[in-house]
This record gives sequence, structure tokens and C-alpha cells, in this order.
Amino acid sequence: MAQFSLSSLTKELAAVEEPGLTFAGGSLKWTTAEDVKEVTSAIDASKNLTYLRLEGNTLGVEAAAAIGKSLEKHPEFKKALWKDMFTGRLKNEIPKALEHLGNGLMLASAQLTVLDCSDNALGPNGMVGLQALLSSRVCFSLRELHLNNCGLGIYGGRMLSASVLDCYKNSCDAGTPLDLKVFVAGRNRLENEGAIAIAKIFSTINTLEEVAMPQNSIYHEGISALCEGLKNNPNMRVLNLNDNIMTPKGAFAIANAIQAMPHLREINLGDCLLKTKGAYHLANVLEDNQPDLEILNLEANEIGPDGGLALVAALQNKPKLKVLKLDSNQFGYDCIEEMKEILANTCPANVASSFEDDEGDSDNEDEDDDDDHDDDDDEDGEEEEIDENADHHNDTTEDADEENDTYGEEYADESVAVDNYVTAVFNKSNNDTVEESFESNTSVTFEGEQSRPNTVETFCNTPNPSLKMFESIEETDKLQAFRDHIKGYTSENYLIMLIFTSLKCAALSKVSKEALDISTALYEDSFAYAEENDQVTRVTNFFLIQLGLLKSEQKDFKPNYNLKGCRYAFREALKEKNLPSEVKQTFTLFLDRFDV
Repeated sequence: MAQFSLSSLTKELAAVEEPGLTFAGGSLKWTTAEDVKEVTSAIDASKNLTYLRLEGNTLGVEAAAAIGKSLEKHPEFKKALWKDMFTGRLKNEIPKALEHLGNGLMLASAQLTVLDCSDNALGPNGMVGLQALLSSRVCFSLRELHLNNCGLGIYGGRMLSASVLDCYKNSCDAGTPLDLKVFVAGRNRLENEGAIAIAKIFSTINTLEEVAMPQNSIYHEGISALCEGLKNNPNMRVLNLNDNIMTPKGAFAIANAIQAMPHLREINLGDCLLKTKGAYHLANVLEDNQPDLEILNLEANEIGPDGGLALVAALQNKPKLKVLKLDSNQFGYDCIEEMKEILANTCPANVASSFEDDEGDSDNEDEDDDDDHDDDDDEDGEEEEIDENADHHNDTTEDADEENDTYGEEYADESVAVDNYVTAVFNKSNNDTVEESFESNTSVTFEGEQSRPNTVETFCNTPNPSLKMFESIEETDKLQAFRDHIKGYTSENYLIMLIFTSLKCAALSKVSKEALDISTALYEDSFAYAEENDQVTRVTNFFLIQLGLLKSEQKDFKPNYNLKGCRYAFREALKEKNLPSEVKQTFTLFLDRFDV
């Protein structure tokens, strides 16, 4: 049975009732004004244009400028349906294209009700192109904001929050307060800090009815902040926080927030590691609240028999319940049969419940020994426990478009792929090629550095080369020698060798000025190559993991080099002019959180 979605229903009705244009799914490459002539001619010919759907094509800067120019003539325009329209575009094209489109709407004095830029590789860089539009009078009338799967990250989340809050303030000053109903920002790697920023929107704008923020790597601290904001939105109908890592502590915060949302129809907390104690928290609230509940998704949460029985008992007074998803928990056969019997006797006859892929009754209920209310708990300690018990989170993220490898590329898949590659390169013997090591992903022991002449090749192929080995390198111009050696690799292998050579030199940067100079130069080379090949996000994310500034998706991953040296070298590299501005912003933000 299809899940209820207020935003989907709104779009479907709009498509039937309102006049507009759609060019969806054309797989067209619009680069120049001439390429997009069909679109601009149709816009110019429209006397009443309320929506424009462009998804499934790829839009360049000049083409966007032409469309924006045509939109200047349509003050009646209401719905910008602009998802999935930058596949294959460079990261510096996206903000400029969005600025052109936004300028057209601002010059038209349009009043948007829907802005959908989902499935575009925005990232913080792309958010720059939306800031002016989101803060402008055009968005004072906004009812739905969709930015799903845009790779915003923490910094992009902060930018989004600031823009929406500016819009609210400006709209209040104008006497027409922003009345936002739908907020969608799933799959954006917002993490705790991004979630805390977004929570300010929820605390300020109290008219929300649907919030969807699945798969954002948010832990209980971020969940708690979101819940504090959501409490201020009593008209909530749909709450989707699927595939975040909230644990029982986050479940406690959710339960408190739910009490302030009496009209909830859909709750989706699947794959959130709630565990049995989290199920207790929810059951306690659901028992006397949410009489209009239609859909409840709590699948894949490691909930044991007691938690399952508490949940189904709490659903006895839910006459509108249609869908109950409890798959992939740890109930066991006997408990499932008992739960089915309770549901059959107490829930509506047409309720669709599922208990597939149950993992059986687990004896591991360690979380019940923890106090959810203990403010002295070490969050890092809890996240270590989560890493040991939450393998199912490692492989859940999928790219919305495999071809779209610009700024908003999903972090999780990239970090896992690169970490695997890295493991192979670390363990590469002298006789293995990088490709063979990657394909086999086997561990090969290196004999030791003393058995080989001190060349850059030996240095690059040694897992943790020493200062003595660096200083004894035969070549006089070490930097040029490193560059010449790395050029012998091609494509992916070139990038990997470049990155790891820079890290190996950086590890020695605090004890060798020459190693520092070489590492900063190779850092710059790495990002120059990344810019040329649209891999800045991937390389940024990978360096953050190697520097111990961002948690790897591999639970057993540990940085292999001297972190103080590597971070010190990177701070020095940030002083150079050649690094991309967004890279400088990101690394400054992360490094400032650490005493390096």
C-alpha cells in the first residue's frame, strides 16, 4: 500500500488543475540559449504560466539565463519544479544557473508556493545560488520546500537555515509571515550540526505539516534539537526521520515531541537503531495520543520482544491505522505470533502489518543498562557503541544519479569506496599493482624499508616512511621527483598515489620544513586534479576522514598517519591561494573544532 504523502498529493492535483509547462524526462543537454529555444518560446507564448517542470534534463549557465529572462514576464508563476536538472554539470555552473533562474522570478515579482530542487548536486556551493531567491519576497508565499538528495552537508545546512530564517523575518516585516507547510531535506549528510541549524527553522516557523529528513547521519543530539523545534508545530501530519542513528535517547526526544503533534497521520522512524528501550518510549506516548495515525514505520530498529508487545498494545485505539511496518527487528517467532493475535483483535481489519526478515529474539539488550536521561553520558562513547551495533547503516545510501558526480555527490558511498581502495594501497607489496590490490582487497605484508634504495618510489610504496628515509631520498629536487613518479600512474591510481604521498610527507611536516613544503604542494596538486575531474567533494571527504575530522563509514577504520603533522600541513596549505574557496571554508570549519 502506498504511503500517504501530503506533498505528492499536492503536486498531482496541481498538475491536473493548473496551467504550466513540462519538459520532464527529455534527457536533453541545454547549454546555450539556442539549445533551450523550445523552452523559452513556450514560456514566452504562455499567457498563464503557474509551473515549469524541467527535471530529467541538464541545464547550463547560458541556457538558464535564457529561461530566467523569459520568466521575467510571468508574475503569476507559482511552482518551480526544478529537480534533477544538473547531471554532469560542473560545480561552478550550478550556482550561476540557479541565480539566473531566481533573478527571473524576482524581476517578475512572482510569488512561489513550491520550490523543488531535489536530486541536484548542490552542496554548499550550489546553495549560494539559492540564497538570494530564498530570502527574497518571491518566497514569502512559499508553502513547500523540497531539497532532497542535494549533498548539502553541514555547511550547506547552515546556509539553508540562514536563508529560510531571513525569508521569515523579511516576510514578517512585510506583514505577510511565511506560512511554510512542507520541508523536505533527506539524504543531505547534515549530521548533528546541520540538524541543529535546521532545528532553528522549526522553532521559528510554526506552520509545518510535513517534515522529511531521512538518511542524514543525525545522532541523538541533532534529533533532540529537531524535536525541540518540531514541538512548536502542532499541525504536523507527516514526520519522516528514517535511517538516522537516534538510539533510545533520540527516541525519548521524539516521544516528547509527538505529544505536541496531535494530528500526526504518518510516523516513519525505520532503521534508526531505536532498540527495545526506544520502543518503550514511543509506546508510552502512542497509547494515549495520535488518534488519526494511519502509517507507522519502525522496521529495522533492533527492537526485542518486550518492545514489540508494548508497541502493538499501544495501537489498540488507532481506528484509522492502515499500515504497520515492523520488519527486520528481533521479536522471534513466538512473539510475532502473539503480536499478530493482538493486532487482529484490536486494530482495524484492513490494517497491513509486516514482520518480514525478523532477526529473532536477541539476548543483547545492553542499551537497557543506560540511562537515557543521563546528561553526563559521553556522546562519543555512545557513538562507538553504535558503530559496533549498526552495520546496517553503512550501505544504505545510494546515489540519486550515478552519472552526477559534481559537488553534491553522496558522501557515504564515496568514503566507503575510497576507504576500501585505500586499504588495498596501504597493503600493496612491491610486486603488486594498485589495480590488483584493489580488486583482491587482500592484506600483503611489506618487508621493510631498509632493504631498498632511498628513492621517491620506495618512499611512496612504504606504508609509514620515516624521517630518515625522507631525508635520504637520492633525488635533489624531491618535489619534482615525487611529481614525476606520481605521473607514472593513470586516472584513479594517479589520484590515490597523489593523495597518499601528500599525507606521508605531511606526517613528517612538524619535524621537517622540506616535508612540509612538499606536502602542501601535493595537497594543492590533489585538489587541482579534483577540480579538473569534478571530484572535489570526494577528495574533500576523503581527506577529512584521513585527518580524523570526519567519521568513516567503515567502523574499524583508523587514520594511518600522524594526525598532528597532517593537520598542521593542511593548515599551512590553506594559506595558499590555489586551493578552491569551498575547500578552504570546509577545512577551516573542521580544523577549528580541533586543537591542532
